[in-house]
Amino acid sequence: MNNDAAQSPILSAKGIQKTYPHLSGPVPVLKDLNLELMAGEVVAIVGKSGVGKSTLLHILGTLDQPTDGSLNILNTDVLALNDQDLSVFRNKHIGFVFQFHHLLPEFSALENVVLPSLIHGGNSNAARKKGQDLLDYVGLSHRLDHKPAELSGGEQQRVAIARAIIMEPDLVLADEPTGNLDPNTGVEVQELFLNLSREKNITVVMATHNQELASQAHRRIEMAAGTLHKRD
Repeated sequence: MNNDAAQSPILSAKGIQKTYPHLSGPVPVLKDLNLELMAGEVVAIVGKSGVGKSTLLHILGTLDQPTDGSLNILNTDVLALNDQDLSVFRNKHIGFVFQFHHLLPEFSALENVVLPSLIHGGNSNAARKKGQDLLDYVGLSHRLDHKPAELSGGEQQRVAIARAIIMEPDLVLADEPTGNLDPNTGVEVQELFLNLSREKNITVVMATHNQELASQAHRRIEMAAGTLHKRD
């Protein structure tokens, strides 16, 4: 990779706006947001509840579309893709970690982790081997066959992280990933995200109320009233 390519943002969002209709009139949630993300950086988005952090993550992750603005990810105008192509792009390049894990309760830890690969049409044996390796990476090699109800909150979150990275995404988006965890477990999950950046060159964006978690990020972006208020 040449130096120019290395310095190019993997994501560029410009003029992002999101407005929801309401009986009393349109409700603006995001207002003319601009954001660039570089490969391998960890970015924390902080702010009070209701300022639009989750909405922004959903748009960056192509789970929702902005009312206005442009979004380019890996030199692809993702807003111009049809639903099928967007689904394929998202599955290959973007991983998600949510506060409430969203693991399938009837599936084992390993089955939950390999699901994105199987959806993509991957070889089941290769996917299982990779899933085992990732569960080992997050410290859960002894929990492969356990279902979510048999795991602690921290263990479920680590399964969710392994699932998020099985497709070797360029970008992982995490919405309050330590919100339901005790402080010690939250630190362990925090370390996992930092390791993803250092060891796998994955860009991580976290919406969080956890100031300790935010302080470990390469960049901290504060949101207020739907806008980027301050950066450091």
